[in-house]
Amino acid sequence: MTQMLRIDGETLVFPIIGHPIGQVKSPASLSGIMADRGFNGMVVPIHVLPGDLPGWLAQARAMQNCPGIVVTVPHKGACLDACARVTDRARASGAVNIMIREGGDWIGDATDGQGYMDGIAAEGFDVAAKPALLVGTGGAGSAIAYEILARGASELALHDIDTARRDALIARLNDRFPGKARVGGTDPRGFALVANATPLGMREGDPLPVQTDLLEPGQFVADVVTRPAIPPLIAAARAKGCGTMPGSGMFDAQAVLLAELLMGVRKIAP
Repeated sequence: MTQMLRIDGETLVFPIIGHPIGQVKSPASLSGIMADRGFNGMVVPIHVLPGDLPGWLAQARAMQNCPGIVVTVPHKGACLDACARVTDRARASGAVNIMIREGGDWIGDATDGQGYMDGIAAEGFDVAAKPALLVGTGGAGSAIAYEILARGASELALHDIDTARRDALIARLNDRFPGKARVGGTDPRGFALVANATPLGMREGDPLPVQTDLLEPGQFVADVVTRPAIPPLIAAARAKGCGTMPGSGMFDAQAVLLAELLMGVRKIAP
């Protein structure tokens, strides 16, 4: 049961910034984790237009009770550039989704991949020494791609309609994991892990990110989409007998990680 949120003059404020921002669900869950642990802090949604981001970050730096910021679309790339130091996974993904104050500077990390893969691991699937296909190479997809290879996948095929973005990510990944990343498509055959990092499935009538008629039992299919609770990709994969993780699995795993980083329980590693 979530404890009562404490709000007083000593409350630490953690903004979550985006454009738009109405779709985010994490303020309540992150604030709830803090309250349950007796931590006097709260996560607050802030709607920031891209053109206003530099000025807003300057103001956030001046807020002495703002030790951390959660970042969502479309600010992940720009916020990476605003950090004095970022982790290897953030650099490889070209984005940050959390910034922690260190002295007068911001330190950035990209936790989307950790949350995604922790959610998959909670369902009993291990990608180590197995081939994977990932659709979507935006901010979240880039972080997921890095984490798939960091956890030992034998190879990672990447597909995105933005081929320039896809190819740039492949180059960054192969700098860190030589020869492991390559161009992929929508055919899921031959991959132990089939992962979606696009918003396809959120809107009725969206095309499926992969050719689900070619899925086979024994494959594991994961998605970032949280609404609907069972996205079309996951429903199709379950009908084929695949193991699955809907976006809620990533959301739940990442919420604990983000809250612990904001509270200082866990530190951002290089």
